Amino acid sequence: MNTGEQPEQSQQHAESPAPRPRAEPLGPVDSSRVPRYAGPATFARLPRLDETGGRADVAVVGVPFDTGVSYRPGARFGGNAIREASRLLRPYNPAQDASPFALAQVADAGDIAANPFDIGEAVETVQEAADGILATGARMMTLGGDHTIALPLLRSVARKHGPVALLHFDAHLDTWDTYFGAAYTHGTPFRRAFEEGLLDTSAVSHVGTRGPLYGKKDLDDDAKMGFGIVTSADVMRRGVDEVADQLRQRIGDRPLYISVDIDVLDPAHAPGTGTPEAGGLTSRELLEIIRGLASCRLVSADLVEVAPAYDHAEITSVAASHTAYELTTLMARQVAGEREDA
Repeated sequence: MNTGEQPEQSQQHAESPAPRPRAEPLGPVDSSRVPRYAGPATFARLPRLDETGGRADVAVVGVPFDTGVSYRPGARFGGNAIREASRLLRPYNPAQDASPFALAQVADAGDIAANPFDIGEAVETVQEAADGILATGARMMTLGGDHTIALPLLRSVARKHGPVALLHFDAHLDTWDTYFGAAYTHGTPFRRAFEEGLLDTSAVSHVGTRGPLYGKKDLDDDAKMGFGIVTSADVMRRGVDEVADQLRQRIGDRPLYISVDIDVLDPAHAPGTGTPEAGGLTSRELLEIIRGLASCRLVSADLVEVAPAYDHAEITSVAASHTAYELTTLMARQVAGEREDA
């Protein structure tokens, strides 16, 4: 008979249970036991997102889309080329003295399949998928694809964090208005992001820009949007430490989004891209500048414009895989630090 009283055992069950210890991250395949060239090419041989129960602190996701390019196509194959080149990455990063895949759960979330015949629909698809990933609490390391995808990614990040600081590594400004009347292309994402209020305009910078422009107005328009510019020649003359320090000061403690177009590198270091420009950064300079941003609050990043059809001996894909590895390490370290502070 129910007397309305709770038995003592039920009262004990009603108490808050002791917190369960956090599961150890599931790391990459052990390359001392399974050859690097065997098995599926997930990024850095990491587990798929379904293998981690849908849980990730950092989700590596591909966007095989290049309908927004203005010259050589092929970046739709970039994500998988980066994954293949990343087979050689190892779990300890001595440059940052960190084991990123032990500090946080990093998983390969597969690809966002975007319509290659409709840029507007593709942008919406990428944004919707990014919203879903970020809603789980994960940061995103996105592998493009062309630079068009930066716009929907920034929309999602800004929806979560508010206007973000932007660090844009690229040979080009990508703040042009339209191409052939089209507002969404790989040369326009940051103008659209500015217009939509996605950026903290007190902390936006290009790094590695160079080469001819359509006119001086390009620079004037860019400056009106708040962008600072560190050219590839500036990096050469001033050195990576000074450049990284300048960027850190400009970014401060704002939430930061980093977008890397692989053509920021000189064609000697990245021939496999759609719009190469002479006089670019070396891969060493790019990696060192990124490492110098360890104190910044990196909330997500992308790496775009790898076009493997123009590559030689995976030069571009290898550089891209190491760049994504450094960015992933930054995010994993920050996840671990935030967990300790909580």
